[in-house]
Amino acid sequence: MVAFGWCRGIEDAELLGEHGFAYIECGLQQLQLENEALFRETLPAYLNSPLPVRAFNLFFPGDMRIVGPELDPERVRRYIHRGAEAMNRIGARIAVLGSGRSRHIPEGCEQERAEDQMLHVLSWIAEEFAGTGVTLAIEPLNKKETNLMNSVAEAVSFAKQINHPTVRVLADFYHMDEDSEPLDTITQHKDWLAHIHIADTGRLAPGTGQYPYAAFAQQLKDAGYNGMISAECTVHKPEEELPASLAFMKRVFG
Repeated sequence: MVAFGWCRGIEDAELLGEHGFAYIECGLQQLQLENEALFRETLPAYLNSPLPVRAFNLFFPGDMRIVGPELDPERVRRYIHRGAEAMNRIGARIAVLGSGRSRHIPEGCEQERAEDQMLHVLSWIAEEFAGTGVTLAIEPLNKKETNLMNSVAEAVSFAKQINHPTVRVLADFYHMDEDSEPLDTITQHKDWLAHIHIADTGRLAPGTGQYPYAAFAQQLKDAGYNGMISAECTVHKPEEELPASLAFMKRVFG
């Protein structure tokens, strides 16, 4: 049974619950994993959330590089370890690795070296996530946001090299549309899909634009996808847009 959620701050968990969403997807950066005092102060809101925090996005802080000469393996490994422990305590099931800035290959860095670094980071995540109940979903980002893993197929190629059950891939309707990625890539790579992000024209609320939702939903149905679907977009009038979008999502994907 598909479950619907929204990417929002933890302070909006109650609001999403009131409108009928099944879960909230929050930013991992907001847990303040590198500051023990702030982390202890922040964690209770997630442990006691009125709506389950089943997914996290915004994986790495913007100043933490995971490819290129600025990669600090000790810092990155420590962050991943703390993140895995925290998400396990909170009860999350999905961790989304977008972090376009962190994984952007800087000028002068060889593609092969960056890809090798990316594989090392993914292997560290696989190691730390084992036994936690959390699955990593690599998020392909459009070419305006990063220059590494811009399509579902590219993300799957990395996941295949890791070949671990905790490392899978996300399909994001917005990024796919931005780069005109064929929708049938979803069924082609169905065995690797662990999570879905959606938006609509202008990266606004689902149901407000012209994205080909019927075709996208059919691909998910053909792929046998029955996991979580999170809206990740700008909202101007939450009290109006959240319930309207949820009704749209249930109608399209139900």
